Amino acid sequence: MSTPNRVYIARLAGVAVFDPNGDQVGRVRDAVARIRPNPHPPEVVGLVAEMPMRRRIFLSINRITSIDPDAVVLGSGTLNLRRFEKRPNELLVLAELLDRRVQLEGGQPGSVVDVAMECGRTGEWTLTRVAVREQTGRLTRRGHLHQIEWDRVGGLGGVGDNRGTANLLAVLEDMRPADLANALQDLPDARRNEVAAALDDERLADVLSELPERDQVEILAALGRERAADVLEEMDPDDAADLLHELPPPEQDVLLDLMEPDEADPVRQLLHYASGTAGSVMTSEPVILPPDATVAEALARIREPQLSPAVAAQVFVARSPLTTPTGRYLGMVHFQRLLREPPADLLGGVVVNDIDPLRPATPLPEITRRMATYDLVAMPVVDRNNRLVGAVTVDDVLDHSLPRDWRSREAMRAVPVTVEEPLGGSDG
Repeated sequence: MSTPNRVYIARLAGVAVFDPNGDQVGRVRDAVARIRPNPHPPEVVGLVAEMPMRRRIFLSINRITSIDPDAVVLGSGTLNLRRFEKRPNELLVLAELLDRRVQLEGGQPGSVVDVAMECGRTGEWTLTRVAVREQTGRLTRRGHLHQIEWDRVGGLGGVGDNRGTANLLAVLEDMRPADLANALQDLPDARRNEVAAALDDERLADVLSELPERDQVEILAALGRERAADVLEEMDPDDAADLLHELPPPEQDVLLDLMEPDEADPVRQLLHYASGTAGSVMTSEPVILPPDATVAEALARIREPQLSPAVAAQVFVARSPLTTPTGRYLGMVHFQRLLREPPADLLGGVVVNDIDPLRPATPLPEITRRMATYDLVAMPVVDRNNRLVGAVTVDDVLDHSLPRDWRSREAMRAVPVTVEEPLGGSDG
């Protein structure tokens, strides 16, 4: 294997994995070590890589030809696509050891910030050194960083009950919300709740939207009601309503009362719609502008970074008031049309209104059929008085058309895959 003799595992998180042809097949998310009786340190048996569709697989250390700071290269063109599942005598190095509270020689407390693996003469990789940050007890000073032999660190045996989250969060911080949600599902429930609670409200809101309902409810319960209400305020109203639907009505009322009224009101409205209808899946906060707004103003509005691509793809035009339910709905303008029009033109002159809007009670199959028929990424939803009350976007339709548990690991395990699949163009 062409690689440094010592590799610090936290530095591998997110590193691209390539096949022998140079094609990227995934990214490193963790390392797997087999626990052995003392005094032998754990043996590293492979890496966990995340593939497309968020599938995590095991890469045997024997199939890896090189490990560098910017790439892990496989020596075979055949990949085992069976979903990774940890065995009882194994540990996930980053998920289970980072932030572990340990003792240095002399009893000084510290926390693990990284773990090194080394390759011996026989080609066996083992966990040999631990980077530990000394805990000083002073708020204004960071403790010294020590690199210590594995067998000289106390507290590495057993599962830590008293860990922080800073170092694990540092490893996970660059992940997309969907990938971070996937990583949280790999953690024990208690550890998952600790990490989730350590995220800021906006980040946690994004991650919760990507988790299965069961995990959402458990994390929300672990936060406490005041913090849970703060996180719900950061979620899109439709996502917050979906989550609250999983709670008993009395608990819904408590959390809604704790939210700011202007954040809680659109969520309350969405909770009134029947499941499986346009009202239940729509967002109540699409981009809405008056007919006398200019094309330039519309383009500036959809450039706002907090808007999702599906919501930013079109502007809905209505009379005042411009919050849902609006004044009379006039039509919509897709962003491609905006790019083709002079910036000073008014939206009222370019609006499209030849497609009938949805009603709140329109069922999901009908929404899907109409969006597919007209190649739309969003459709307006209006009430009986032709007031815009929301918009159904393509991501809403996909989310609610898939099986209810599609985000869960159990559902992913049920997806049939080829166990040994040749990678692109390789005959290995």
